[in-house]
Amino acid sequence: MDAYKALLGEILIQRRCLNRAQLEDALKLQSGKENSFIGEILVKLGYLEEQDIVTALVIQQGQGYIAVNKYALDSAIVRLIPREWAQKEKVIALDRIGNILSVAMAHPLTEDKKRFLGALTKCAIATFIAAKTQIEDAIMRHY
Repeated sequence: MDAYKALLGEILIQRRCLNRAQLEDALKLQSGKENSFIGEILVKLGYLEEQDIVTALVIQQGQGYIAVNKYALDSAIVRLIPREWAQKEKVIALDRIGNILSVAMAHPLTEDKKRFLGALTKCAIATFIAAKTQIEDAIMRHY
């Protein structure tokens, strides 16, 4: 199975973190009243821990993981991304070296959003996967 084309649920089943019935439950909720990412639904249902989702996203996206809570953030760098956008997209700026801005994200950014962020910050964007709760905590602390 090509990890870059695999669905998150299939990666979790393959890794034996989840069974097919649990995935089906979550997919039913997602297609019904729950308008959320499948990983968030699986955590909400108690089927998985947030770290299971982060690991599967790293596999799926082929991107590196960063523990935001262990990273020394500079508030001036963090604020290169407007707070409202960071909160909405669950993204936080980590570091800037030259014109490259490293960001951690809970959900992979679409190419359009990545281009928008690059135009907004006037930087090339390098992305990492991180836990949503760590990003939310960092946003609360640095804005």
